[in-house]
Amino acid sequence: MEHHVIIEKLCSCAKKEGMSQISSYETKESAKSAAEAQLGFISSSFCGKHKFDLTEVNDNFVIGMLPGGCGCGSHDKH
Repeated sequence: MEHHVIIEKLCSCAKKEGMSQISSYETKESAKSAAEAQLGFISSSFCGKHKFDLTEVNDNFVIGMLPGGCGCGSHDKH
């Protein structure tokens, strides 16, 4: 069974980095590790206009953008 890391909405920083919205892994542990690494990279390297969190959904990991709209136009207004 594949496990996925999903970036819910790609902000402009994620697009500039060429990040994939969905990445797949053979084990849940490797998906979780990759999700935590991506979240760490996003949190430390992006512009800081958005905050992100990590949620497990059906053995997959979703990196979501927290509410607080910044006006960048890359997501729905909050």
